Amino acid sequence: MQNKKQRIAAMCAILAKHPNKLYSLNYFQKMFGAAKSSLSEDAAVIKQVFADVGIGCVETVAGAHGGIRYIPRMPENTRALLLKELTEKMRDTSRILPGGYMYIADLFCTPYYVDGMAQIMAEWFAGAKADFIVTVETKGIPLAMSVARILNLPLAIARRESKLTDGSVFSINYLSGSSRRLQTMSLSKRMIKEGTKALVVDDFIAGGGTVKAICDMLTEFNIDVVGMGAAIVNRYPQKKRISGYKAIFELEELSETKIEISAY
Repeated sequence: MQNKKQRIAAMCAILAKHPNKLYSLNYFQKMFGAAKSSLSEDAAVIKQVFADVGIGCVETVAGAHGGIRYIPRMPENTRALLLKELTEKMRDTSRILPGGYMYIADLFCTPYYVDGMAQIMAEWFAGAKADFIVTVETKGIPLAMSVARILNLPLAIARRESKLTDGSVFSINYLSGSSRRLQTMSLSKRMIKEGTKALVVDDFIAGGGTVKAICDMLTEFNIDVVGMGAAIVNRYPQKKRISGYKAIFELEELSETKIEISAY
């Protein structure tokens, strides 16, 4: 049987690895062979330390199906440093691509940055009571997957082209807000359940056509969209095809020689 310090260290690691997952005291009792009273004291210590440091809280759920879970929070100074660093990186003019585009794939494939942005989004929508998260392939997947991990929710991915492995799918044609081209989006019916609540996450919103298409598709299944979040939103066009979304950054200007972007 491990001593108190070992138990607390192990419990911290387990709770932090799977945020928002409810762990019963029986789970830890079997793991450590300690009395529930001792584990309750350990949980109280962890709860106090996490609160003092400002990295979240440990919530205790009473009852036969209760337990403890870790709800992470990002300290304000950490958030400010992350947003400052990302803003500076995205303003680098070497990211300007022909055709009025900006290269950001490296940022969305760097765990430190994508997990940081996901934590900000997870805090926005922690109280939305979503049942699952939806995104569209492909650049939004890392961000959406990280948000799903933090909120302990499953992720459904809408595809541009359906695969045989998706099984039965629902497809919708929509007008892209950025390219103004007619595109197709498909979602596996096995990924969703009628009458549930969804959170839509994407990497970039231009005119809002893609996110609107996702919302329209979910409406067909009587699914309530309880939140829409994006890493970056383009200032123009100012009139989007959606409303009520939240974004971490606003792209104010993108020219051949300049990128102006700021955190909300």
